[in-house]
Amino acid sequence: MAADRRTVIENCAIATVDAADTEYTTGHLVLAGDRIESLGPGPAPEGLEHVARRIDATGHLMTPGLVNTHHHFYQWLTRGLATDHNLFDWLVVLYPTWARIDEAMVHAAAQGSLAMMARGGVTTAMDHHYVYPRGSGDLSGAIVTAARDMGVRLTLARGSMDRSEKDGGLPPDFAVETLDDALAATEETVRRHHDTAPGAMTQVAVAPCSPFSVSTELMRQGAELARRLGVRLHTHGSETVEEEKFCHELFGMGPTDYFESTGWLGDDVWMAHCVHMNDSDIAAFARTGTGVAHCPSSNARLAAGIARVPDMLAAGVPVGLGVDGTASNESGELHTELRNALLVNRLGPHREKALTARQALRLGTHGGARVLGRADEIGSLEPGKLADLVLWRMDTLAHASVADPVTALVFGAAAPVTASFVNGRQIVENNRLLTADEDAIARTTGAEARRLARMAGHA
Repeated sequence: MAADRRTVIENCAIATVDAADTEYTTGHLVLAGDRIESLGPGPAPEGLEHVARRIDATGHLMTPGLVNTHHHFYQWLTRGLATDHNLFDWLVVLYPTWARIDEAMVHAAAQGSLAMMARGGVTTAMDHHYVYPRGSGDLSGAIVTAARDMGVRLTLARGSMDRSEKDGGLPPDFAVETLDDALAATEETVRRHHDTAPGAMTQVAVAPCSPFSVSTELMRQGAELARRLGVRLHTHGSETVEEEKFCHELFGMGPTDYFESTGWLGDDVWMAHCVHMNDSDIAAFARTGTGVAHCPSSNARLAAGIARVPDMLAAGVPVGLGVDGTASNESGELHTELRNALLVNRLGPHREKALTARQALRLGTHGGARVLGRADEIGSLEPGKLADLVLWRMDTLAHASVADPVTALVFGAAAPVTASFVNGRQIVENNRLLTADEDAIARTTGAEARRLARMAGHA
Protein backbone atom coordinates (compact mmCIF):
# COMPACT_ATOMS: atom_id res chain seq x y z
CA MET A 1 0.00 0.00 0.00
CA ALA A 2 1.53 3.25 -1.12
CA ALA A 3 1.49 5.80 1.70
CA ASP A 4 1.69 8.64 -0.79
CA ARG A 5 -1.70 7.57 -2.17
CA ARG A 6 -3.65 8.07 1.03
CA THR A 7 -7.17 9.47 0.69
CA VAL A 8 -8.95 10.74 3.80
CA ILE A 9 -12.75 10.87 3.88
CA GLU A 10 -14.28 12.47 6.97
CA ASN A 11 -17.29 14.17 8.58
CA CYS A 12 -19.81 11.57 7.35
CA ALA A 13 -22.05 8.99 8.93
CA ILE A 14 -20.62 5.50 8.47
CA ALA A 15 -22.39 2.13 8.40
CA THR A 16 -19.57 -0.42 8.37
CA VAL A 17 -21.81 -3.54 8.08
CA ASP A 18 -19.14 -5.44 10.01
CA ALA A 19 -20.01 -8.38 12.27
CA ALA A 20 -21.06 -6.01 15.07
CA ASP A 21 -22.94 -3.63 12.74
CA THR A 22 -20.65 -0.82 13.95
CA GLU A 23 -21.86 2.65 12.98
CA TYR A 24 -20.51 6.16 13.49
CA THR A 25 -22.74 9.22 13.54
CA THR A 26 -19.74 11.19 12.35
CA GLY A 27 -16.59 9.40 11.33
CA HIS A 28 -13.63 9.08 9.00
CA LEU A 29 -11.99 6.51 6.76
CA VAL A 30 -8.45 6.40 5.36
CA LEU A 31 -7.65 4.68 2.06
CA ALA A 32 -4.12 3.63 1.21
CA GLY A 33 -3.71 2.19 -2.25
CA ASP A 34 -6.42 -0.39 -2.85
CA ARG A 35 -7.13 -1.04 0.85
CA ILE A 36 -8.89 0.51 3.81
CA GLU A 37 -6.12 1.52 6.19
CA SER A 38 -8.21 2.73 9.11
CA LEU A 39 -11.59 4.15 10.11
CA GLY A 40 -13.29 5.35 13.24
CA PRO A 41 -15.38 8.04 14.92
CA GLY A 42 -14.72 11.75 14.56
CA PRO A 43 -12.18 13.36 12.23
CA ALA A 44 -9.10 11.58 10.93
CA PRO A 45 -6.14 11.61 13.36
CA GLU A 46 -3.64 14.44 13.16
CA GLY A 47 -0.24 13.83 11.64
CA LEU A 48 -1.16 11.50 8.79
CA GLU A 49 1.63 11.64 6.26
CA HIS A 50 1.44 11.60 2.47
CA VAL A 51 -2.24 12.46 2.21
CA ALA A 52 -2.92 13.02 -1.48
CA ARG A 53 -6.58 13.96 -1.06
CA ARG A 54 -9.06 14.95 1.62
CA ILE A 55 -12.81 14.67 1.10
CA ASP A 56 -15.18 16.57 3.38
CA ALA A 57 -18.21 14.27 3.28
CA THR A 58 -20.51 16.35 5.48
CA GLY A 59 -24.12 15.40 4.84
CA HIS A 60 -23.26 11.94 3.54
CA LEU A 61 -23.60 8.31 4.57
CA MET A 62 -20.70 5.99 3.78
CA THR A 63 -21.40 2.29 3.22
CA PRO A 64 -19.58 -0.63 1.64
CA GLY A 65 -20.04 -0.80 -2.11
CA LEU A 66 -23.10 -2.74 -3.19
CA VAL A 67 -22.59 -6.31 -4.40
CA ASN A 68 -24.84 -7.66 -7.14
CA THR A 69 -25.26 -11.45 -7.06
CA HIS A 70 -27.44 -12.13 -10.12
CA HIS A 71 -27.83 -10.42 -13.50
CA HIS A 72 -28.03 -11.02 -17.25
CA PHE A 73 -26.30 -8.06 -18.88
CA TYR A 74 -27.31 -8.93 -22.45
CA GLN A 75 -30.97 -8.34 -21.60
CA TRP A 76 -30.32 -4.58 -21.55
CA LEU A 77 -31.19 -4.71 -25.26
CA THR A 78 -34.63 -6.30 -24.76
CA ARG A 79 -36.08 -4.15 -21.99
CA GLY A 80 -39.78 -3.38 -22.11
CA LEU A 81 -40.84 -6.54 -23.97
CA ALA A 82 -43.31 -9.20 -22.82
CA THR A 83 -44.30 -7.05 -19.86
CA ASP A 84 -47.41 -9.06 -18.92
CA HIS A 85 -46.03 -12.60 -18.91
CA ASN A 86 -45.01 -15.17 -16.31
CA LEU A 87 -41.50 -16.61 -16.45
CA PHE A 88 -42.06 -19.54 -18.82
CA ASP A 89 -44.20 -17.54 -21.27
CA TRP A 90 -41.73 -14.62 -21.09
CA LEU A 91 -38.82 -16.95 -21.89
CA VAL A 92 -40.61 -18.54 -24.84
CA VAL A 93 -41.26 -15.05 -26.28
CA LEU A 94 -37.70 -13.80 -25.79
CA TYR A 95 -35.46 -16.83 -26.41
CA PRO A 96 -35.68 -16.47 -30.24
CA THR A 97 -34.57 -12.84 -29.99
CA TRP A 98 -31.77 -13.55 -27.53
CA ALA A 99 -30.45 -16.31 -29.79
CA ARG A 100 -29.47 -13.61 -32.32
CA ILE A 101 -27.08 -11.64 -30.10
CA ASP A 102 -23.49 -11.10 -31.18
CA GLU A 103 -20.28 -9.74 -29.67
CA ALA A 104 -21.00 -6.07 -30.42
CA MET A 105 -24.46 -6.34 -28.89
CA VAL A 106 -23.18 -8.10 -25.78
CA HIS A 107 -20.42 -5.54 -25.24
CA ALA A 108 -22.88 -2.65 -25.56
CA ALA A 109 -25.39 -4.35 -23.27
CA ALA A 110 -22.69 -5.04 -20.69
CA GLN A 111 -21.69 -1.37 -20.79
CA GLY A 112 -25.30 -0.28 -20.26
CA SER A 113 -25.93 -2.73 -17.43
CA LEU A 114 -22.65 -1.95 -15.67
CA ALA A 115 -23.06 1.82 -16.06
CA MET A 116 -26.53 1.80 -14.53
CA MET A 117 -25.38 -0.25 -11.57
CA ALA A 118 -22.09 1.59 -11.01
CA ARG A 119 -23.66 5.04 -10.95
CA GLY A 120 -26.04 3.65 -8.32
CA GLY A 121 -23.41 2.38 -5.90
CA VAL A 122 -22.56 -1.11 -7.20
CA THR A 123 -18.86 -1.87 -6.92
CA THR A 124 -19.02 -5.63 -7.57
CA ALA A 125 -21.21 -6.85 -10.41
CA MET A 126 -22.16 -10.32 -11.51
CA ASP A 127 -23.28 -11.50 -14.94
CA HIS A 128 -24.86 -14.88 -15.63
CA HIS A 129 -24.47 -15.19 -19.39
CA TYR A 130 -25.82 -18.40 -20.90
CA VAL A 131 -26.73 -17.61 -24.56
CA TYR A 132 -23.86 -18.38 -26.95
CA PRO A 133 -25.13 -18.50 -30.57
CA ARG A 134 -22.76 -20.13 -33.05
CA GLY A 135 -20.54 -17.61 -34.79
CA SER A 136 -21.44 -14.79 -32.41
CA GLY A 137 -17.86 -13.95 -31.41
CA ASP A 138 -16.13 -13.74 -28.04
CA LEU A 139 -19.08 -12.96 -25.79
CA SER A 140 -17.33 -13.68 -22.48
CA GLY A 141 -14.41 -11.50 -23.54
CA ALA A 142 -16.80 -8.68 -24.42
CA ILE A 143 -18.31 -8.78 -20.93
CA VAL A 144 -14.95 -8.90 -19.15
CA THR A 145 -13.62 -6.02 -21.26
CA ALA A 146 -16.64 -3.84 -20.48
CA ALA A 147 -16.25 -4.37 -16.73
CA ARG A 148 -12.49 -3.82 -16.82
CA ASP A 149 -12.84 -0.57 -18.74
CA MET A 150 -15.51 0.70 -16.34
CA GLY A 151 -13.45 -0.24 -13.29
CA VAL A 152 -16.12 -2.46 -11.69
CA ARG A 153 -15.27 -5.74 -9.97
CA LEU A 154 -16.86 -8.66 -11.84
CA THR A 155 -17.94 -12.23 -11.29
CA LEU A 156 -18.73 -13.75 -14.70
CA ALA A 157 -20.93 -16.82 -14.36
CA ARG A 158 -20.29 -18.68 -17.63
CA GLY A 159 -23.69 -20.14 -18.32
CA SER A 160 -24.83 -22.79 -20.77
CA MET A 161 -27.94 -24.51 -22.12
CA ASP A 162 -28.17 -27.93 -23.80
CA ARG A 163 -31.82 -28.94 -23.16
CA SER A 164 -33.84 -27.49 -26.05
CA GLU A 165 -37.46 -27.93 -27.16
CA LYS A 166 -36.73 -31.30 -28.78
CA ASP A 167 -35.52 -32.59 -25.38
CA GLY A 168 -38.46 -31.17 -23.44
CA GLY A 169 -36.77 -27.89 -22.52
CA LEU A 170 -37.84 -24.30 -23.19
CA PRO A 171 -35.09 -22.84 -25.46
CA PRO A 172 -35.44 -23.28 -29.22
CA ASP A 173 -33.16 -25.92 -30.72
CA PHE A 174 -30.89 -23.35 -32.39
CA ALA A 175 -30.26 -21.49 -29.11
CA VAL A 176 -28.34 -24.20 -27.21
CA GLU A 177 -24.85 -25.74 -27.15
CA THR A 178 -23.94 -29.41 -27.04
CA LEU A 179 -22.87 -30.91 -23.73
CA ASP A 180 -19.24 -31.23 -24.80
CA ASP A 181 -19.07 -27.76 -26.34
CA ALA A 182 -20.60 -26.16 -23.24
CA LEU A 183 -18.15 -27.86 -20.88
CA ALA A 184 -15.13 -27.10 -23.06
CA ALA A 185 -16.08 -23.45 -23.52
CA THR A 186 -16.75 -23.04 -19.81
CA GLU A 187 -13.36 -24.48 -18.90
CA GLU A 188 -11.67 -22.20 -21.43
CA THR A 189 -13.46 -19.15 -19.95
CA VAL A 190 -12.22 -20.04 -16.47
CA ARG A 191 -8.67 -20.50 -17.72
CA ARG A 192 -8.69 -17.21 -19.65
CA HIS A 193 -10.44 -14.91 -17.21
CA HIS A 194 -10.54 -16.25 -13.63
CA ASP A 195 -8.08 -14.43 -11.37
CA THR A 196 -7.10 -16.28 -8.20
CA ALA A 197 -4.97 -13.44 -6.79
CA PRO A 198 -6.02 -11.42 -3.72
CA GLY A 199 -8.07 -8.39 -4.74
CA ALA A 200 -9.03 -9.96 -8.06
CA MET A 201 -11.10 -7.74 -10.34
CA THR A 202 -12.44 -10.66 -12.42
CA GLN A 203 -13.57 -14.08 -11.28
CA VAL A 204 -15.49 -16.79 -13.13
CA ALA A 205 -18.13 -19.28 -11.97
CA VAL A 206 -19.53 -22.37 -13.70
CA ALA A 207 -23.21 -21.70 -14.33
CA PRO A 208 -25.51 -24.04 -16.33
CA CYS A 209 -28.67 -22.01 -16.74
CA SER A 210 -31.60 -23.86 -15.13
CA PRO A 211 -33.25 -27.28 -14.71
CA PHE A 212 -35.59 -26.56 -17.63
CA SER A 213 -32.80 -25.63 -20.08
CA VAL A 214 -29.93 -27.92 -19.01
CA SER A 215 -29.51 -31.70 -19.09
CA THR A 216 -28.85 -33.62 -15.92
CA GLU A 217 -25.48 -34.64 -17.32
CA LEU A 218 -24.47 -31.00 -17.85
CA MET A 219 -25.48 -30.24 -14.27
CA ARG A 220 -23.41 -33.16 -12.94
CA GLN A 221 -20.37 -32.58 -15.10
CA GLY A 222 -20.59 -28.83 -14.59
CA ALA A 223 -20.35 -29.30 -10.84
CA GLU A 224 -17.40 -31.66 -11.27
CA LEU A 225 -15.68 -29.16 -13.57
CA ALA A 226 -16.14 -26.27 -11.15
CA ARG A 227 -14.68 -28.20 -8.25
CA ARG A 228 -11.78 -29.47 -10.32
CA LEU A 229 -10.97 -25.89 -11.33
CA GLY A 230 -11.63 -24.43 -7.85
CA VAL A 231 -14.36 -21.98 -8.84
CA ARG A 232 -17.90 -21.35 -7.63
CA LEU A 233 -21.16 -22.72 -9.05
CA HIS A 234 -24.30 -20.77 -9.94
CA THR A 235 -27.72 -21.49 -11.48
CA HIS A 236 -31.42 -20.59 -11.24
CA GLY A 237 -33.47 -22.49 -8.70
CA SER A 238 -37.04 -22.74 -7.39
CA GLU A 239 -38.10 -19.56 -9.17
CA THR A 240 -41.71 -20.42 -10.07
CA VAL A 241 -44.49 -22.93 -9.44
CA GLU A 242 -44.13 -23.91 -13.11
CA GLU A 243 -40.50 -24.88 -12.47
CA GLU A 244 -41.55 -26.95 -9.45
CA LYS A 245 -44.07 -28.80 -11.62
CA PHE A 246 -41.49 -29.27 -14.40
CA CYS A 247 -38.97 -30.84 -12.00
CA HIS A 248 -41.53 -33.24 -10.53
CA GLU A 249 -42.71 -34.31 -13.99
CA LEU A 250 -39.25 -34.73 -15.50
CA PHE A 251 -37.13 -35.85 -12.53
CA GLY A 252 -39.69 -37.17 -10.05
CA MET A 253 -38.55 -34.71 -7.36
CA GLY A 254 -38.55 -31.03 -6.48
CA PRO A 255 -35.76 -28.60 -7.45
CA THR A 256 -33.78 -28.77 -4.20
CA ASP A 257 -33.72 -32.58 -4.15
CA TYR A 258 -32.76 -32.54 -7.83
CA PHE A 259 -29.91 -30.10 -7.16
CA GLU A 260 -28.66 -32.27 -4.30
CA SER A 261 -28.76 -35.38 -6.50
CA THR A 262 -26.55 -33.66 -9.10
CA GLY A 263 -23.97 -32.23 -6.68
CA TRP A 264 -25.42 -28.74 -6.66
CA LEU A 265 -25.69 -28.00 -2.95
CA GLY A 266 -22.66 -26.71 -1.08
CA ASP A 267 -20.90 -23.66 0.31
CA ASP A 268 -19.39 -23.04 -3.14
CA VAL A 269 -22.87 -22.77 -4.74
CA TRP A 270 -25.42 -19.99 -4.97
CA MET A 271 -28.84 -20.05 -6.62
CA ALA A 272 -30.89 -17.24 -8.11
CA HIS A 273 -34.42 -16.55 -6.82
CA CYS A 274 -35.34 -19.54 -4.57
CA VAL A 275 -38.90 -18.26 -4.28
CA HIS A 276 -40.71 -21.56 -3.78
CA MET A 277 -38.80 -23.18 -0.91
CA ASN A 278 -40.40 -25.31 1.80
CA ASP A 279 -38.95 -25.84 5.27
CA SER A 280 -36.88 -28.86 4.22
CA ASP A 281 -35.48 -26.95 1.23
CA ILE A 282 -34.37 -24.10 3.48
CA ALA A 283 -32.88 -26.58 5.96
CA ALA A 284 -30.91 -28.23 3.13
CA PHE A 285 -29.50 -24.86 2.01
CA ALA A 286 -28.59 -23.99 5.59
CA ARG A 287 -26.99 -27.38 6.24
CA THR A 288 -24.84 -27.17 3.11
CA GLY A 289 -24.12 -23.43 3.14
CA THR A 290 -25.75 -22.96 -0.29
CA GLY A 291 -26.34 -19.28 -1.02
CA VAL A 292 -29.28 -17.38 -2.49
CA ALA A 293 -29.47 -14.36 -4.81
CA HIS A 294 -32.73 -12.61 -3.89
CA CYS A 295 -34.22 -10.62 -6.80
CA PRO A 296 -37.37 -8.95 -5.44
CA SER A 297 -38.19 -6.68 -8.39
CA SER A 298 -37.79 -9.42 -11.00
CA ASN A 299 -39.80 -11.84 -8.88
CA ALA A 300 -42.61 -9.27 -8.75
CA ARG A 301 -42.31 -8.31 -12.45
CA LEU A 302 -42.74 -11.98 -13.51
CA ALA A 303 -45.31 -12.73 -10.77
CA ALA A 304 -43.04 -15.47 -9.41
CA GLY A 305 -43.91 -14.88 -5.76
CA ILE A 306 -42.26 -13.75 -2.52
CA ALA A 307 -39.10 -15.54 -1.44
CA ARG A 308 -38.92 -16.58 2.23
CA VAL A 309 -35.93 -14.37 2.98
CA PRO A 310 -36.63 -13.90 6.72
CA ASP A 311 -36.83 -17.67 7.17
CA MET A 312 -33.65 -18.20 5.17
CA LEU A 313 -31.77 -15.65 7.26
CA ALA A 314 -33.08 -17.15 10.50
CA ALA A 315 -31.84 -20.57 9.36
CA GLY A 316 -28.39 -19.19 8.48
CA VAL A 317 -28.65 -19.36 4.69
CA PRO A 318 -26.29 -16.86 2.97
CA VAL A 319 -28.48 -14.34 1.08
CA GLY A 320 -27.50 -11.47 -1.22
CA LEU A 321 -29.41 -9.21 -3.60
CA GLY A 322 -29.63 -9.40 -7.38
CA VAL A 323 -30.89 -7.08 -10.08
CA ASP A 324 -31.64 -9.99 -12.43
CA GLY A 325 -31.71 -9.31 -16.14
CA THR A 326 -33.04 -5.94 -17.24
CA ALA A 327 -35.68 -7.63 -19.41
CA SER A 328 -37.37 -8.45 -16.08
CA ASN A 329 -36.14 -5.41 -14.13
CA GLU A 330 -36.14 -2.52 -16.53
CA SER A 331 -34.39 -0.06 -14.16
CA GLY A 332 -31.29 -2.24 -13.83
CA GLU A 333 -30.37 -0.75 -10.46
CA LEU A 334 -29.38 -2.54 -7.27
CA HIS A 335 -29.75 0.28 -4.74
CA THR A 336 -33.51 0.31 -5.35
CA GLU A 337 -33.54 -3.41 -4.50
CA LEU A 338 -32.68 -2.54 -0.88
CA ARG A 339 -36.07 -0.86 -0.58
CA ASN A 340 -37.92 -3.42 -2.66
CA ALA A 341 -36.51 -6.33 -0.68
CA LEU A 342 -37.74 -4.80 2.54
CA LEU A 343 -41.17 -3.82 1.22
CA VAL A 344 -41.91 -7.03 -0.69
CA ASN A 345 -40.91 -9.24 2.22
CA ARG A 346 -43.22 -7.28 4.54
CA LEU A 347 -46.10 -8.42 2.34
CA GLY A 348 -45.31 -11.98 3.43
CA PRO A 349 -46.29 -13.77 6.63
CA HIS A 350 -43.75 -11.98 8.83
CA ARG A 351 -45.31 -8.62 7.96
CA GLU A 352 -43.55 -5.66 9.63
CA LYS A 353 -41.04 -7.99 11.32
CA ALA A 354 -39.78 -9.42 8.02
CA LEU A 355 -36.74 -7.19 7.44
CA THR A 356 -35.26 -4.03 8.94
CA ALA A 357 -33.42 -1.29 7.08
CA ARG A 358 -30.09 -2.59 8.35
CA GLN A 359 -30.87 -6.15 7.33
CA ALA A 360 -31.67 -4.89 3.83
CA LEU A 361 -28.37 -2.99 3.67
CA ARG A 362 -26.53 -6.12 4.82
CA LEU A 363 -28.19 -8.16 2.06
CA GLY A 364 -26.88 -5.72 -0.53
CA THR A 365 -23.33 -5.57 0.85
CA HIS A 366 -21.91 -8.23 3.17
CA GLY A 367 -24.61 -10.74 2.23
CA GLY A 368 -23.71 -10.44 -1.44
CA ALA A 369 -19.99 -10.70 -0.71
CA ARG A 370 -20.61 -13.88 1.27
CA VAL A 371 -22.69 -15.39 -1.54
CA LEU A 372 -19.90 -14.69 -4.04
CA GLY A 373 -17.28 -16.16 -1.69
CA ARG A 374 -15.53 -12.82 -1.14
CA ALA A 375 -16.62 -11.73 2.34
CA ASP A 376 -13.00 -11.75 3.52
CA GLU A 377 -12.20 -8.96 1.04
CA ILE A 378 -15.36 -6.91 0.39
CA GLY A 379 -18.85 -6.27 1.76
CA SER A 380 -17.94 -4.38 4.93
CA LEU A 381 -15.77 -1.43 5.90
CA GLU A 382 -12.87 -2.78 7.97
CA PRO A 383 -9.11 -2.14 8.06
CA GLY A 384 -7.31 -4.35 5.56
CA LYS A 385 -10.31 -4.93 3.34
CA LEU A 386 -10.46 -3.75 -0.26
CA ALA A 387 -11.40 -0.08 -0.66
CA ASP A 388 -14.82 -0.61 -2.27
CA LEU A 389 -17.14 2.00 -0.79
CA VAL A 390 -19.86 4.53 -1.57
CA LEU A 391 -20.76 8.01 -0.36
CA TRP A 392 -24.52 8.60 -0.51
CA ARG A 393 -25.72 12.20 -0.30
CA MET A 394 -28.30 12.55 2.47
CA ASP A 395 -28.74 16.31 2.88
CA THR A 396 -31.00 16.99 -0.11
CA LEU A 397 -34.78 17.41 -0.23
CA ALA A 398 -35.25 13.66 -0.68
CA HIS A 399 -33.63 12.65 2.64
CA ALA A 400 -32.68 15.60 4.85
CA SER A 401 -35.69 15.31 7.17
CA VAL A 402 -35.00 11.64 7.99
CA ALA A 403 -32.86 11.55 11.13
CA ASP A 404 -31.36 8.08 10.62
CA PRO A 405 -29.30 7.90 7.40
CA VAL A 406 -29.57 4.12 7.00
CA THR A 407 -33.35 4.37 7.24
CA ALA A 408 -33.24 7.22 4.73
CA LEU A 409 -31.12 5.17 2.31
CA VAL A 410 -33.33 2.07 2.42
CA PHE A 411 -36.84 3.47 2.93
CA GLY A 412 -36.40 6.68 0.97
CA ALA A 413 -35.98 7.65 -2.65
CA ALA A 414 -32.90 6.45 -4.52
CA ALA A 415 -30.06 8.45 -2.98
CA PRO A 416 -27.53 10.31 -5.14
CA VAL A 417 -24.04 8.80 -5.21
CA THR A 418 -21.47 11.55 -4.67
CA ALA A 419 -18.53 9.17 -4.86
CA SER A 420 -17.96 5.48 -5.44
CA PHE A 421 -14.57 3.78 -5.08
CA VAL A 422 -13.46 0.35 -6.33
CA ASN A 423 -10.02 -0.85 -5.25
CA GLY A 424 -9.37 2.68 -3.99
CA ARG A 425 -10.05 4.17 -7.43
CA GLN A 426 -12.94 6.61 -7.74
CA ILE A 427 -15.30 5.60 -10.56
CA VAL A 428 -18.32 7.84 -9.84
CA GLU A 429 -18.51 11.53 -8.96
CA ASN A 430 -21.75 13.42 -8.36
CA ASN A 431 -23.88 10.64 -9.85
CA ARG A 432 -21.85 10.47 -13.09
CA LEU A 433 -19.37 7.86 -14.22
CA LEU A 434 -15.73 8.92 -14.37
CA THR A 435 -14.66 5.86 -16.35
CA ALA A 436 -17.15 5.89 -19.23
CA ASP A 437 -19.28 8.26 -21.30
CA GLU A 438 -22.87 7.60 -20.25
CA ASP A 439 -24.35 9.49 -23.20
CA ALA A 440 -22.26 7.51 -25.67
CA ILE A 441 -23.32 4.26 -24.00
CA ALA A 442 -26.97 5.31 -24.28
CA ARG A 443 -26.57 5.95 -27.99
CA THR A 444 -24.75 2.67 -28.61
CA THR A 445 -27.17 0.53 -26.61
CA GLY A 446 -30.12 2.15 -28.37
CA ALA A 447 -28.60 1.42 -31.76
CA GLU A 448 -27.76 -2.18 -30.86
CA ALA A 449 -31.23 -2.77 -29.41
CA ARG A 450 -32.77 -1.58 -32.68
CA ARG A 451 -30.39 -3.79 -34.69
CA LEU A 452 -31.33 -6.82 -32.61
CA ALA A 453 -35.03 -6.02 -33.01
CA ARG A 454 -34.62 -5.86 -36.79
CA MET A 455 -32.75 -9.19 -36.85
CA ALA A 456 -35.49 -10.79 -34.77
CA GLY A 457 -38.20 -9.40 -37.04
CA HIS A 458 -39.63 -6.98 -34.47
CA ALA A 459 -38.84 -3.80 -36.41
